[in-house]
Amino acid sequence: MEPKYKRVLLKLSGEALAGEKKTGIDFETVERYCKPIKELVDMGVEVAVVVGGGNFWRGRSSGQMDRTRADHMGMLATVINALGVADTLESLGVTARVQTAISMPQVAEPYIRNKAVRHLEKGRVVVFGCGTGNPFFSTDTGAALRATEINADIMLKATMVDGVYSSDPHKDPNAVKFDRITFHDVLEKGLQVMDGTAASLCKDNDLPILVFSLEDPDNIVKAVCGENVGTIVEN
Repeated sequence: MEPKYKRVLLKLSGEALAGEKKTGIDFETVERYCKPIKELVDMGVEVAVVVGGGNFWRGRSSGQMDRTRADHMGMLATVINALGVADTLESLGVTARVQTAISMPQVAEPYIRNKAVRHLEKGRVVVFGCGTGNPFFSTDTGAALRATEINADIMLKATMVDGVYSSDPHKDPNAVKFDRITFHDVLEKGLQVMDGTAASLCKDNDLPILVFSLEDPDNIVKAVCGENVGTIVEN
């Protein structure tokens, strides 16, 4: 297989890293996702990763906490995941760097755009933690921002659903899957692809998103090689 894209950003949810455990990190599951990343690096693809933190923290949904503080706790949860992903990649022989949007120099590099790009050019995987570094923004928005900043060719959003549907396929047996859809339609119809801020950012910067299922981790490689494994969202 030949890669279709030279530089990609892969968004992994925190829940995906928990596997069957549903909480915390299941390293066997993380390794299943890291092996295809290694395969891409071996093909010469430059790979950046953004991780969520929902396997450790979902404070925002409780409605009980100060929103800013809850989001700060969520950002710290993403750092735990970023370190776990980087460690697993390195155990597979892939050089990885963690960069965080909140400065914690004893733990990881601070996010510096030019340094991140240099790592990618040298064949290192860069794992971004802390989302955008600001409360009130999701890690989807963090992924869209980082993908735009590093001039990624596409943002790969790995989910538990195999694409974008007209409605929730788990609840509606008549839900229709799209092979391609525009950002305009996603925003106008309120489709649950990602939050509106992230979708708008990708729309404004003409950054396509490929939404696909992580149930088969090999879909990561297939997606980068241009196979039809999900839904392309584009202008």
